Amino acid sequence: MTIQRVSAQEAKGLIDTDGYAYLDVRSVPEFDRGHPPDAYNVPIFHFNPAMGGMTPNPKFLQVVLANFPKDAKIVVGCAAGKRSATAVGQLQAAGYLNLADNRAGFDGAKDGFGRTVEPGWVGCGGGVVTKCDPARTWEALAQKAV
Repeated sequence: MTIQRVSAQEAKGLIDTDGYAYLDVRSVPEFDRGHPPDAYNVPIFHFNPAMGGMTPNPKFLQVVLANFPKDAKIVVGCAAGKRSATAVGQLQAAGYLNLADNRAGFDGAKDGFGRTVEPGWVGCGGGVVTKCDPARTWEALAQKAV
């Protein structure tokens, strides 16, 4: 299966017209600062303050499997496209069939100088919220995998 790598505008279209869900794989603090409406949060990495950086989430795949059937239509997004590409690869290897990678993520793809080279979710006018359906938070989704 070929993974669709889509622009943020195309991702919004898949959600609005084709019934895709948005799976935000950013860390909980990033998600809490703002995310697409109706997004689900399952971080592929957690922020680790002791290390001052990110560490892999060992439960990522287990939590996704507990919450989404393998035939679910899922747009996967992160901040700028790198983590979502990693997540999509793991999901594809686990047998997910209908995946789209929001290649510019939430904030947009940047060049080596930090300039936006492709707008992300924010730049495409997809809408941003800070409140979330409690059932779509990392904590709630992780509970289903216990």
